[in-house]
Amino acid sequence: MNQQGGRPTGREDDWWGQLYGERADDTGPTKAADSLDDRFASAAGAVSQRSGAGVQVPSPRADADAVEPASTFPAGLPKPPGFTVESPPDDTGPPPLPPPRPLDYVGDGPPTYAAEPTALPPADPDDLDDLVADTVLDGAHYGACTLRAVSLRGDSGRYRGEPRRDCLLTARFGTGDHALVLVAMATGARATPGAHRAAAEACHWIGRAVGRSHARLSEDIRAARRGDLKSGLHRLTDRSLGKLRASAAEQGIDPDEYAATLRCLLLPADPECRTRVFFGVGPGGLFRLRNGEWQDIEPLVTDATGEPVVGFGSLPAETPEGDRLTMDLGITTPPSPYDPAPEPPREPFRFRASVARTGDTLLMCTSGLADPLRGEPELAAHLTGRWSTLEPPGLAEFLADTQIRVKGYADDRTAAAVWEA
Repeated sequence: MNQQGGRPTGREDDWWGQLYGERADDTGPTKAADSLDDRFASAAGAVSQRSGAGVQVPSPRADADAVEPASTFPAGLPKPPGFTVESPPDDTGPPPLPPPRPLDYVGDGPPTYAAEPTALPPADPDDLDDLVADTVLDGAHYGACTLRAVSLRGDSGRYRGEPRRDCLLTARFGTGDHALVLVAMATGARATPGAHRAAAEACHWIGRAVGRSHARLSEDIRAARRGDLKSGLHRLTDRSLGKLRASAAEQGIDPDEYAATLRCLLLPADPECRTRVFFGVGPGGLFRLRNGEWQDIEPLVTDATGEPVVGFGSLPAETPEGDRLTMDLGITTPPSPYDPAPEPPREPFRFRASVARTGDTLLMCTSGLADPLRGEPELAAHLTGRWSTLEPPGLAEFLADTQIRVKGYADDRTAAAVWEA
């Protein structure tokens, strides 16, 4: 073909005719038999030569030439007379099903809001670190337990373009059997612009406090020192939330508007230690799935109060040597760096240390999941069927399970579940 796009002429175009001409020797008709049976026999011979003697090759069907495979006839054209479509052999059974689709919602009707995120929160180009992802998913396996954790924005926040008020922190402190896994979750105050920041600060403060004391905490957990654990974690929680209130004073914000609930779980990595420690402040849920039944093991407020523990900005909780101080020592209150001094948290401290059994599933969650789990029996029943196995779900499966919606419950959901091997 010439450069001007004309008809091919001359020897330079002979290759075109040699390849695509009507009488090319390597593409012409053959004298060999070419029926379907002949092709089958040829293929069977090749297979037997490669495989060696003794290989049994099934013989072709007697009606092989009478049925034309459906795939050989172009779609959309009328079928010629006698054309049939071969049915699958009876011994193969029906085709395998696709796995069942995860439930979108339970209850007597669909929720008001859409199932997927709608609007993104507004972004500040000079403060992009303040953005919060719609969903956070994490997991781990240590000792005898497998952890799955998730925090996702509620339907109302997705619709209004508000940031997720819940914060999730998963962290490992230490190495080997002496390591300690912390799961912390917090929920900022409703209808406040900095709710997500307060929740993040609460998680980070308690994370620092636990991380710096993880060696002592791990020792107390393995030794089952319940009293020491309760008082020590009470101090750490009180200080962390006290610093949150101090942060509110620095920003000139009402402490009640820059506040957060806090729920934490400590999991020792030692496979010989089955003690699981929960502590925190504020509402939420702590459940245990055992023998196919849900148990609400949230500590009662009357059981969680105990003696008051002084917090940040008030009397020191201990001496530099670590000895506990009491209110009757006559020590004067040191001056607070903030005016007025931030008050300690008003919510009672909650604590529970329990020994897990093989097959247990422990669930800690914020109110966004705890409330529908308590209020909608169908949700509890569905999760019972999903989580009553020794094999924990994968991350994607856990996300699908925890985001099953219930009409009337549109808050953020944060949950951490632990499967005991």
